[in-house]
Amino acid sequence: MKLRKSLIATLGIGTLAVGLLSVADGQIRQRERSPDKAAKATAKIGEKAPDFTLEDTTGESHTLSDYTADGKIVVLEWFNPTCPYVVRHHKKMTTMKDIAADFEEKDVVWLAINSTNEGHPAFGKDAESIKEWKIEYPVLLDAPGDVGRLYGAKTTPHMYVIDKKGILRYMGAIDNDARGRKSESDKVNYVRQALDEVIAGETVSEPETRAYGCGVKY
Repeated sequence: MKLRKSLIATLGIGTLAVGLLSVADGQIRQRERSPDKAAKATAKIGEKAPDFTLEDTTGESHTLSDYTADGKIVVLEWFNPTCPYVVRHHKKMTTMKDIAADFEEKDVVWLAINSTNEGHPAFGKDAESIKEWKIEYPVLLDAPGDVGRLYGAKTTPHMYVIDKKGILRYMGAIDNDARGRKSESDKVNYVRQALDEVIAGETVSEPETRAYGCGVKY
């Protein structure tokens, strides 16, 4: 009887050990499949902006380093046409279009990037919004989210300004009016301000601010 109990206890401990090992192995595999996304962000103010190549909604390819090699300042706008904050800055206020148009002849290229994953209901809504809002700059598709994670993009919109040498000079919010209630006299458009300072060869006075908007749908 004692021998039988001892054997059962041994088998029980062995089964538990195997179970624990299986759980641990599963956790390791899960970490391998889903690495820490935040750890991948490499975009830092004052350093070279991460290079990338993405296709836009028409299938045309765009490479960041090609633009900076041509002496262009590049603005990146993280985009999701179903986000109310993006709608506000395109449909109601047309902030993005206005700034892009104002700087078009000053060697500034404006690129929107949509990092919405393919399984999300918001995926694939770009073309109709481009047409409705009369967006004249490219909307690049980043469904795997690789570029978004490189830049640490958290919200739509999330804005970045890269100078002609490929150095990241600004990252953060489009302006200081998250609720959309400030008067024009109280509003500071951080992107417009950063572009003016970069073009003038000055240090960007507010190089990093807290972005606001909807979360990027990785």
